[in-house]
Amino acid sequence: MKITYLGTGAAEGFPAMFCGCKYCRESRLLHPDFVRTRSQVAVDDNLLVDFPPESYVHSLGGKLDLTAVRYLLVTHSHMDHFYAHDFILRGYKYAQLSEDILEIYGNSEVGEVFKECTAREMKTEVARHVRFNLVKGMSCRSVGDYFVCAVPAMHGTREEALLYYISRNGKGYLHLHDTGDLSDESVAYLAQCGAKADIVTYDCTFLEEPTISGARHMGIPKILEVKEKLSRAGIVGDESISVISHFSHNCNPTAERIEKVAAKYGFTAAYDGLTLEV
Repeated sequence: MKITYLGTGAAEGFPAMFCGCKYCRESRLLHPDFVRTRSQVAVDDNLLVDFPPESYVHSLGGKLDLTAVRYLLVTHSHMDHFYAHDFILRGYKYAQLSEDILEIYGNSEVGEVFKECTAREMKTEVARHVRFNLVKGMSCRSVGDYFVCAVPAMHGTREEALLYYISRNGKGYLHLHDTGDLSDESVAYLAQCGAKADIVTYDCTFLEEPTISGARHMGIPKILEVKEKLSRAGIVGDESISVISHFSHNCNPTAERIEKVAAKYGFTAAYDGLTLEV
């Protein structure tokens, strides 16, 4: 199983689009070649987790071939994780395709956003190449050759945001964006489903800052708690790779800073373009 981190930034990216803070100004001046686009992960070459506005840009760097992607798992409907407008271009005169269908999986709000964003311009010739599939928390299904478990994230109350465990050929990947914690019920369900994660990616929006009660994202202190839960449940082990990603510009997520923090806690620091194989 190959995991590629196409984007590792939070909603605003780094440097943030409209931001004039010290960190963003210095990044533009001193590190113009180092950026963090919005979060997206590729599993092997045919499955994506989330579809941010930068998906087209990600396809230009050689790390992502969108023509090969058959499955898209969407965590939730926020724009930085699901930019649905682009799907009107998957066919007709915009793209030469075989009859393969892009299967999109997400919650009911993701389904509504898909309808809203494609309603005006979706052509019949394109619609047959894109299909939405409803997913609920505490559920498992086959997605192509993959076994996928979805559990609820702690990311607000407007919709049931989802976290995904993905396995294939005896290898497993656990994707924990965007969430402020992982409930005991979700841990128990993953264990019940036989989840064994060779790689876990943790939401590290706050870096070393403590997570306040009710937060929709995590930092290192909360990640350590979640990692311990997963370890007690047998979902992760000593050989599991723990990756931190989804960094806010507020924590000054330069490569040097993030790598130092990651090393301090025994984590792997994600950056745009990082590929891991298990």
